[in-house]
Amino acid sequence: MNEFNFIYPDFKNNILNISATFSKFLNIPTQYDSIPVLEKALYKNYKNVVFIIFDGLGINPININLNEDSFLRKNIKQILTSTFPSTTTNATTTLMTCSPPCKHGWFGWCLYFKEKNRIIDIYLDKDDYTGESVGDNYCLNTMPYNAYYLNAKSDYNINTVFPPFFRVGKAKSHYPYNNEIEFFTKLDAICKKQGSQFVYSYFSNPDQIMHDCGVTSTETKRCIESIEKQIKTLYDNNKDTLIVITADHGQVDITKHIEIYKNKPLIDCLEVMPYLDARTPCFIVKNSKKTEFEKIFRDCYSNDFVLFDTNELIDKGVFGGRGDKTELLGDYIAVGNYSNAQMVFSEKQNRFKGHHTSFTKEMEVPLIIIE
Repeated sequence: MNEFNFIYPDFKNNILNISATFSKFLNIPTQYDSIPVLEKALYKNYKNVVFIIFDGLGINPININLNEDSFLRKNIKQILTSTFPSTTTNATTTLMTCSPPCKHGWFGWCLYFKEKNRIIDIYLDKDDYTGESVGDNYCLNTMPYNAYYLNAKSDYNINTVFPPFFRVGKAKSHYPYNNEIEFFTKLDAICKKQGSQFVYSYFSNPDQIMHDCGVTSTETKRCIESIEKQIKTLYDNNKDTLIVITADHGQVDITKHIEIYKNKPLIDCLEVMPYLDARTPCFIVKNSKKTEFEKIFRDCYSNDFVLFDTNELIDKGVFGGRGDKTELLGDYIAVGNYSNAQMVFSEKQNRFKGHHTSFTKEMEVPLIIIE
């Protein structure tokens, strides 16, 4: 595959291509390739098309927690790549906008914004290190984006089912939910409406459970089995319905936590503290300190992270190209390898049992098509 055995984004076999396929189906122009197996299913004229994103339900958690003959595993039609970093902010924005990361810029959990001179949690609009608010919707106003499916020119009625914290992409027929039972109840109710229904939906687990308990935990297994059971019930109760499922990323069990903020010689080389995500930290380095930084980092962390010049990754195409948003990615990006370590940027940062964002097994997600 490559010298690190990494799984790089393939934008012809990617979650982006799911959105491109739906775009074509809903008569929305797109420059990206469709997925033939999904396209074939869509043009069978089902009354309902239900698309569900399960946060974190990648190939690795599925294979660990479900048997080979399970309902979901039997209906995996293709294994796709996620975005890089393989994280929710990045992947769900790609799915919603039908555009690669280089265009939307929502690369990771936190980004450095020069105009504020702050590292900001882009979902929360808070300084990542101090917790201070930077103003409501600051990041959304700075990097606005729109949902492609809201531009549909189709006989299908567009519905969305999201948790209450979603701020973008709500259709006129929008259904917020607070728990798993509500989520599936609302999907079922939409399928029973008169007329043809297209549903774009997102469910926030098993991601958080895996963060807290680990991919191989009893709690995660119970969650994924419950999801599978609810999907089977939805399918049984709505025969004229196509169900399409994917994930934004997978997860791996974390083996160690590396407290990089305690490495004073390395921190002294930086213009700002590390940022982005826990298995893909970004670094903005003082011009006079780049050689020193590279040596310190590789001496200390090469067993667990591969250090890349950011431009090298951009040129590899891992962000889908080069754009004005890629300047947010700093000078270097460190990528966690198969030792499955998490980088810790500050004393207050969570030490997770399960995590993602890297080029390893987190990158593989399913395309599940249930007809």
